[in-house]
Amino acid sequence: MYGRDALLTGLVPRLVGMTPAHRRAAFEHDEDLPVVVLTGARGTGKTAVLERLRGTYRHHVPVALLDCEAPDLTAPPHAGHAPGTPVTEALYALAEQLVPRVRGAGEVRFPRLAAGLLAAASGGWGPDEDERIQAEAARLGLLLAPGSWWENQGRAWLSKVVTKLSNLATTGIPAVDIVVEATVESLLEELFNRRQRNAATWYGTYPDAGGNAARGLTLLGRHFHRGDGHRAVAERHLIGALRADLAAAYAGTGRLRRVGRPLVLLDNAHAAPGRRILECVLRDRHEGRYDRTVVIAAQRGAPAAAPEHAVALRFAELAHRGRWRRGPQPGSGAVAAGLPALEPEDVRRILERADTEGATVAPRGPAGLYRAVHRLTGGRPLGVRLLAEAVHRVPEDREVTPGALLDAPAAGGTHTTGEELLRRLVPADCLERLVILAAARDPGAAEALATARLQAHGGAGGMRHARDVLRREGWPEDPHLFVADPLLRSALLHRLHHQDPDAASWRAVHHTLRDYHAGGEWRGRRHPPSPPLFLHHELALGRTEPAVAYLCDTFQRPDVPARQWLDELLVITAAPHFAAPDRRRATALGTPDPRQPVPGQTADPVLHFRVERLLHAVWLVRDPLALLDTEVVERMAYELGHLSDLRRNGNDVLWQASREWPRDALEWRAF
Repeated sequence: MYGRDALLTGLVPRLVGMTPAHRRAAFEHDEDLPVVVLTGARGTGKTAVLERLRGTYRHHVPVALLDCEAPDLTAPPHAGHAPGTPVTEALYALAEQLVPRVRGAGEVRFPRLAAGLLAAASGGWGPDEDERIQAEAARLGLLLAPGSWWENQGRAWLSKVVTKLSNLATTGIPAVDIVVEATVESLLEELFNRRQRNAATWYGTYPDAGGNAARGLTLLGRHFHRGDGHRAVAERHLIGALRADLAAAYAGTGRLRRVGRPLVLLDNAHAAPGRRILECVLRDRHEGRYDRTVVIAAQRGAPAAAPEHAVALRFAELAHRGRWRRGPQPGSGAVAAGLPALEPEDVRRILERADTEGATVAPRGPAGLYRAVHRLTGGRPLGVRLLAEAVHRVPEDREVTPGALLDAPAAGGTHTTGEELLRRLVPADCLERLVILAAARDPGAAEALATARLQAHGGAGGMRHARDVLRREGWPEDPHLFVADPLLRSALLHRLHHQDPDAASWRAVHHTLRDYHAGGEWRGRRHPPSPPLFLHHELALGRTEPAVAYLCDTFQRPDVPARQWLDELLVITAAPHFAAPDRRRATALGTPDPRQPVPGQTADPVLHFRVERLLHAVWLVRDPLALLDTEVVERMAYELGHLSDLRRNGNDVLWQASREWPRDALEWRAF
């Protein structure tokens, strides 16, 4: 795994007490451990990091990985009847993974958690529900002891519970309080052995239990069934029960003390069960109820999405000791770090190791492909991986470019790599809005586009919802781009261009935006024209001559500074390009595009063709879906240099650009 060593070989071994090679490591923290929160937008590799940690430590320490957005958390078994919540389902899923035997150290059991979950579940039990009671209790019984024990003692106990509930129902449906109390009494007196009863005394600490375990469990069951704030108290105690069971397993001289600390991994922890678990762990530790469970969570969003007052660190700082100290607020018990992008060298190695059908092969692409992929993806691991996998699916007769990789079939062959990227990067309910809005360059244009083209998706309100989704999920922001991330924007525009055979949607969107930037009145509101943005969308529609004519005209006007002229050139040539065949290279190198009209008689032909060649060169060099062509870069420098000779004022600005732009392009920097 590339670029993740600060966490995988730095911080985590110091928390768990075990290296990835399963050797002992010195602990950095004794009792008070930080919660580690990793942040990032979709595709930044959060899930991959957690899966790597699970794979590294599985069978060597108790480890559990939970996806807090998993459907079975929001729709638990018997959702129509049982009082289960996403938190209780999450706790069961975590404990179930933590139970299995660890090499050389045995297994963990969860009597406290099982007792609490049984008390909570019993509030939803009623007469004539024998099968449901059996299923729920049997599931929780496996947290207490091996299956053979449950087959013997557990089933006999359940029969008694069912009988008791039936007897209670003879005078009508029993009240929740009576059912919970009867279940707890039977659990402690008839099922639990002495050791399990001793563990259950932990519930004597439940609010108002007065040290009585049976009363604590009964109150928990009642509160859980009551809901609202009462349920929150019960859930917090259940989360504490999981941690208390883990702490007990490591207490004394047990064999688990010989291995590393237990590891709980929470993916998509921004979802409700993840937020609740993190909140309770942080508050308990803040109040001095420490435990030795290593909790690592991944949250979608910017670093600001981490718990309030979390200690924010750069990812590289995780490699070093002493970077975390608890502060006065509960949230200071967390360390938050954003996952960094991959470096170009990481991308090169990933492309070299890309394989199809299980065989490692050298990539087909040219030597500079890895830099082009890095420019497009920004080093986002998901994008890099999917594009690397697509290299060998590009048709043999087509050049391997980033654009060709988006067109290539994804694994399975039912859709393109570009479509797979969008499936993984964008919430399904927001995709159609973003496909349209990705072409917009500023908020006013986005609103105009939404009003004209997104009536079925909420119009301007749908646009604002899409903007909020991008912000909430941690995508970069830019006042001059509705979708600022180059990979996401390119994939969305790719979808827009290819979603109908004749690119009708593409043309409709860019016609709308072009007309908006022509200025005047739009939907009853006046706004100034923007010739560069008007021409930007003309270029996207395949018409280059208006842009060439405009740039020739403004080049000769003394009231247009050279810097402004260059800035407008960059705005115009940021237009997306998907047309085939691509004639930009040929035009940049001196072969006029026969599809474009010849310059008029009043035009300066020397200036016209120089500007035309420069426009096509800059357009191609800056295209994130194209490879870098050194010959075109040289032509860009050549045309800028000669244009500086034709300019009466500001020629030094043009000359400087003729030196800086090519250098930036060859070093893969924006200009």
